[in-house]
Amino acid sequence: MTLEEMKEKEIEKYCDLQLIKRDNGGNPNPTLDYKIAESAAKLETFGVNLEAITIIK
Repeated sequence: MTLEEMKEKEIEKYCDLQLIKRDNGGNPNPTLDYKIAESAAKLETFGVNLEAITIIK
């Protein structure tokens, strides 16, 4: 798998996790929050601008 493919896969994962959080109805989910933070950290190491793909705050 190339670096570009890894980056694209992680972007998709990050977006999917955000959609799950949005659709969770505001219920607390520490595991989901952790996985979002973990994915964000990986994307930052790839140099991805998270502001451009973040749908929830």
